[in-house]
Amino acid sequence: MPLPRGGRQRVNPHWMHPVADLMRVELGVVVGAHALGGEVRVRWFGDGPENILGSEFVFLGESRNDPSARRYGVRGGGSGRGGEIRLRLEGVDDRNAAEALRGCLVLIDAADLEPLGEDEFYWHELVGCTVETEAGERVGTVRELWNTGGHDVLVVAGQGGQVLVPTVREIMKEVDRAAGRIVIESIPGLLGEAE
Repeated sequence: MPLPRGGRQRVNPHWMHPVADLMRVELGVVVGAHALGGEVRVRWFGDGPENILGSEFVFLGESRNDPSARRYGVRGGGSGRGGEIRLRLEGVDDRNAAEALRGCLVLIDAADLEPLGEDEFYWHELVGCTVETEAGERVGTVRELWNTGGHDVLVVAGQGGQVLVPTVREIMKEVDRAAGRIVIESIPGLLGEAE
């Protein structure tokens, strides 16, 4: 079950002003500068960088709830090193300015994400969902997701502690976004019980 992480229009300079929005989604992190012209290197999260590259603007901040996150118009972008892309941002015109953004999260408003197929979900849609077994036993609540390379993992916090649930079809049997509920198969060893 993939968990992906989006036309370009004219850049408007007012987009660089701080704007607070609680429905922002983390799509990547600035890992450094590229060359001398002000491009930033971004390590993207999820299945691909399409939502970043297709955005007309992005926010850069310390967290998705950062009230001082700044909005930057996207002037262009392209491929970079493995797992990275390069972005040209409005107002970031030299290497020093790009390097100053190192460590900032790359965010966009959830409403600006590309629509997904029926069996696909964005990470932010799963955080907060209740997880239960097919037998109706409550496991806990999804607190975050980890990208492990092979497949993503739900980090579920419950009374029995933290449980890591792989996001594979064989285990995740049902995802009801409207109800905030994920049903999993309780395979031996997954929930800490003896095999």
